[in-house]
Amino acid sequence: MSKHVVVIGAVALGPKAACRMKRLDPTIRVTMIDRDNYISYGGCGIPYYVGGDVAELEGLCSTSAHVLRDKNFFEIIKGVTVLTQTEALVIDRPNKAVLVRNLINQTEDRIIYDQLVLGLGTSPIIPEIPGIGLPGVTAVTNLHQAQAVKKMISKGKIERAVIIGGGAIGIEMAEALTDLWGVETTLIEMVDQVLPTSLGRDMARIIENHMQESGVQLRLNEGVTRILGDPEKGVQGVETTKRTIPCELVIMAVGVRPNTNIARSAGLPLGKYGGLIVDNCLRTVDPDIYAGGDCIEMLNMITGQHHPMPLGSLANRHGRIIGSNITGGCDQFKGTVGTFCLKVFDMGIARAGITVEQAKKCGFDPVYTVVVQGDRAHFYPSMELMAIKLIADRRTRQILGIEAVGKGGDAVKARVDAVAALLPCKPLVCDISNLEVAYAPPYASALDIINAAGNSLENILEGRQDPIDVIDFLDVFKKGDIRVLDVRSPVQSGPFVKKYGDQWINIDQMELKKRVSEIPKDKDLMLICGSGARSYEAQLLLKNEEIHVKTYNIQGGMGMIKFSDSKFNPHE
Repeated sequence: MSKHVVVIGAVALGPKAACRMKRLDPTIRVTMIDRDNYISYGGCGIPYYVGGDVAELEGLCSTSAHVLRDKNFFEIIKGVTVLTQTEALVIDRPNKAVLVRNLINQTEDRIIYDQLVLGLGTSPIIPEIPGIGLPGVTAVTNLHQAQAVKKMISKGKIERAVIIGGGAIGIEMAEALTDLWGVETTLIEMVDQVLPTSLGRDMARIIENHMQESGVQLRLNEGVTRILGDPEKGVQGVETTKRTIPCELVIMAVGVRPNTNIARSAGLPLGKYGGLIVDNCLRTVDPDIYAGGDCIEMLNMITGQHHPMPLGSLANRHGRIIGSNITGGCDQFKGTVGTFCLKVFDMGIARAGITVEQAKKCGFDPVYTVVVQGDRAHFYPSMELMAIKLIADRRTRQILGIEAVGKGGDAVKARVDAVAALLPCKPLVCDISNLEVAYAPPYASALDIINAAGNSLENILEGRQDPIDVIDFLDVFKKGDIRVLDVRSPVQSGPFVKKYGDQWINIDQMELKKRVSEIPKDKDLMLICGSGARSYEAQLLLKNEEIHVKTYNIQGGMGMIKFSDSKFNPHE
């Protein structure tokens, strides 16, 4: 009799593993179980369906050839038996069986397996807030919830919405509601920045500024204490630690947790964050049970720690590895460097590795640079500015992370992907300075922004550049304890001199050497230009001239300030 493999979960990992097995060994019997009637859909596309970029739900459930990936598709084309609307209740490991219940007729059955694959996914975290059960309060993590939200909005029932949570899902949903539907949207995050586990405060500030310019109200450092309304009329508002916000819709986006109760009940060990523990072959402690995707804890190749990483891209990779290994292969998943990208209105975000704060918690001594440069040659008409943050360990000079933001989303992702591919090899700062990347004016500068970031970080490590973060600069500038030396032309700097008076000095870089004596020496001096390059050269000149005043180069220059705080610019 042929081997029987049972797969629990049919969204990302499950279908990939099942189809891989059948391709490599058509004699294997594969049964795939899922409690939903929608299977094999692009869950990461849900915000784009709600926002209208994906017109129909079927677009998320179809192949690139526009064939619907439903039960018939898998059974007829892939040779996989599919049990939808069927819940796995118990894994009986000693007898190698799964107890299941048909959710339509409530009948139960036992399915015997030779090997078992767990693609259990995650569930949204729903905090215990008074009013959480009111109509109009929902997560948006499956297609049913997405349909319901889109139906409410399209019928004109929603004028105001509150999103609780400033992670990726919350930000994507804020764009979906605001951009197409014109819903008055407020996003609430209990810490002091959006994307707190993905970006540093300086890069997150760019996203926050852009979201506010795009019409989203941000409430940071604010917690939700109660959801207001009644069972008949539904949601009417949200009460926070600081205010009351009227609304007709509340979307919960505070995070997800692995669906591992059935695995824990079967005696399979879990990690610190509730995800299954697996080896490099994605086997659990039971050699006949494999697991992957959102329900496992993965090795972070920078920190050496294990944690969940709920991304569809990883789940699909895991599915292929599991399918190969069940059919006799020896493929391995060695870990992740946390590569991540996101679209926020007109901005693209990407990161890989760890943030400065995460590096500190892991015992590193992080040092970083922020550079702002064109994503292609400065003279090319479609050039857009991009900000890149490169992080390294001060002692070893090992690269720990990269963060990038810019309007050219594809260009942002390309730079981060280039570094992400190196991170498992523990690259040094000099490896990024000398990284070979393709060049043509429509796509990049001759000295790419990636190389420029490596060079800048090397200058900081060597003590040639003394930087200051833009957020720190904005804070101390408002206190009036420092002066700015602007080395741009008088045309560019004139409005700032006019607005900020004696606090803002302009000496064009071309004249700086002969006008050094004009520089006041009673306060620290912040050096600025368009992107940080000319002000770095000015810092070197002032050191060489032995000007006895402490100077700091503002990282990313006016480009970073414009990204971060549009109100600072006199032209705005």
